[in-house]
This record gives sequence, C-alpha cells and structure tokens, in this order.
Amino acid sequence: MSDAAEPSLLTRREGALGLLTMNRPKALNALDQAMIDGFGAAIAAWRDDASLRAVLLDGAGGRAFCAGGDVRAIRTAALADDQATIERFFSTEYAVNQGIAEFGKPWISLIDGVCMGGGIGVAVHGSHRIVTEHALLAMPETAIALFPDVGTSYVLPRLPGKIGLWLALTGARLKGADAVHAGFATHYVPRDAVPALRAALAGGDAAAVDRFAVAPPPASFAAHREAIDRCFGAGGLPAILDALEAEGTEWAEEQRSILLRMSPTSLSVSHELLARGAEQSLRECLAMELALTRVVVNHHPDFVEGVRSVLVDKDGAPHWQPATIEEVDPVAIAGMFAA
Repeated sequence: MSDAAEPSLLTRREGALGLLTMNRPKALNALDQAMIDGFGAAIAAWRDDASLRAVLLDGAGGRAFCAGGDVRAIRTAALADDQATIERFFSTEYAVNQGIAEFGKPWISLIDGVCMGGGIGVAVHGSHRIVTEHALLAMPETAIALFPDVGTSYVLPRLPGKIGLWLALTGARLKGADAVHAGFATHYVPRDAVPALRAALAGGDAAAVDRFAVAPPPASFAAHREAIDRCFGAGGLPAILDALEAEGTEWAEEQRSILLRMSPTSLSVSHELLARGAEQSLRECLAMELALTRVVVNHHPDFVEGVRSVLVDKDGAPHWQPATIEEVDPVAIAGMFAA
C-alpha cells in the first residue's frame, strides 16, 4: 500500500514536465482502482494543456515500476460475484491504455525494476520506454489463467517474428537489454545515468532520452531466436508442443515444461487472442480484451484457481479445468470470443 495515506498515484508538475509516480511500493506498485482513476484524471487534464510538453512515469520504492494489476482484489470480487467492480477496473484500465496511446505528447516511462502485466500497459503505448539493467519485464498472465491484456493483444503480434507469442504463452521474463531487442522497450539507460537523465528532462525535452541512451548488451535469448520463430510459428498449441519436443534442446524442453504447467484454457484463449489481434486496431483489441474479461474472470473457474495458486496460497499446484490442452474444446474457446 502507499505510505501513510499518500495517494497511490502521485501527480505533480515541474514546469513543462508532468510527473507521475505509482506509489504502492509494498505491493510493488500494483495498479489499484484509485491509481487507474488517477491516470485517467492526469491524461484528461494534460493532453490539451499547451504548457505541458512531456510526461515522465516511474514507480516508487526502488524495486518495481509496476508489478501489474491488483489481481488478488479482482479474485476477491470474482468470488463475491461482484461483476460491477470487475467491470469498472478493467474498463477504466483499458481506457487509460488507449488514452496513453492517443496522448499526443511524449509519454516517457522509466522502468528500473519489475514491470509486468498492467505495468506494461501504462508504458508500452507511450512514446518512450526506458529500461535499465535492473528492469524485468513480462506478461505472465497464463500462469494465473488470465490472458495478455492491457492492449498487448495488439502489441505482441507486432514484435519481431514469434517473440510476442513466445512471451504471451510462456510468460518469459525479459531483462532490460532483452526488452529493447524484443521491441518492448525503446531505450536502454544504465541506472547510474538515471539521475542526470531526470535532470535533463526537467524542461520537458524528450530528446534528452536519446542523448543518454546507450546500446544494450546482447539479448539473452539471441541463441534461441531462430528456435522461437520455428517452434512458436508451428501452428496451434499441440503443434507448438510437438515442435519444441522435436527441437531436442534443453531450452526447448524448458519452454515445453512451462507450457504444460499453464492453464490449458488460458493458453488456448491467448493463442487465439494474438491471432485476432494481429488483424485489429488497438481500440478493437482493447474492446476484445474487455469482452473476454467478462467471461474468463467472471465465469471460468481457472482464474480464481490460478490466482489462488500463484498469489494467495502460493502452492504452485493449480487444478485446471480442463487439465490438459488435449481436453480443451475449440468450440468453447470460440464461444468465449463470440460472447
């Protein structure tokens, strides 16, 4: 939670620069409803303000930019059948994602720590996504039986090759340099240069980012780059699993093992979501994601079970329904999108 009744989103101005700080350090700056509302208010106040030249977004506490949405609170609402709370959370969050994309001025996210899920959403649609060597980015939704949301159904299919599908299905974690090579981040700035960068941005001149950015180290996934495209481009989920098995490497077996631990329904929804997202606008993708939350969060048992296993009881032993990819009914998956 934020400290001593401070707001969960700190909003202030320094001349031509608007500053936003996500302020729930004890919760790794996870997005709550008040924070989302604060984002909406700042966007509305600043987008047409001619005196504001840029926005700088960061996270408090030194450990995280933003670890994602507060899914434990969403699970509590789901268990209580509180659909109004769930609808408000996702609809306002996705409106913020769209608002950032349409902001029309530099939206500079300084990612120096954990950035996952909803944290990706408040950064990736902006103009500048700066990462340090301490950044760690991921879309880990399949582990909790959700799906890549916050507009990433638009972003992920547009990353090079099949990197986006690999990230979506496995929840693979990218270090700062990896995120630049994958296309999630735009600039790499070492942590020790961040104070000087902040000072240079005080006048709202986003060009300062280019002056401080340096070439990132090689991607940790570089050696597997061709295998990512080959295996995750094989077709549907059974074909991907078969391709990973045929690859015969330790890396491929690890990816296969990860997939077999995830919610089969979530994997199937996520695979279909990215296929559809590749052909749609961001606005259409966000609308598709919102419609899916109404089914996946409110009515499918895997979501509350996934959050229980990963974040509540932390036992790592979810009971998925159905339990295997082979048991997933393609008609049922198509019905989720039709709903």
